Amino acid sequence: MIKPDAVAAGNTGAISKMIEEAGFRIVAMKKTKLSAELAGQFYEIHKERPFYGELCKYMSSGPIVPMILEKENAVEDFRKLIGATDPKKAAPGTIRALFAKSIDANAIHGSDSDANAEIEGNFFFSQFERL
Repeated sequence: MIKPDAVAAGNTGAISKMIEEAGFRIVAMKKTKLSAELAGQFYEIHKERPFYGELCKYMSSGPIVPMILEKENAVEDFRKLIGATDPKKAAPGTIRALFAKSIDANAIHGSDSDANAEIEGNFFFSQFERL
């Protein structure tokens, strides 16, 4: 998911291009905006964490671009492509090194497991929206 900071900065196309050039197939993609309530549902796993409220506020602050991607070893390869959560620690050439503003406004979200990728994909897309 391309986050509000990167969408607002006009980086959706450049980030999508990097994803495709890294061998991922974009199966579904749309531009949408989360309400605070939907952001809260998406990040419910973090509900007890101190950053939860700010995270929900940030994620509902502007449009996002969720995607479903396919590739062999997709989760691991995507985590490498996006780089460390803190862009100061992200490897050169990664999405976060190139486009993130801060550890909070870090341009992109990537699922951390195949199971979470399926849950997150189903949150944003129905089976009819996938190619």
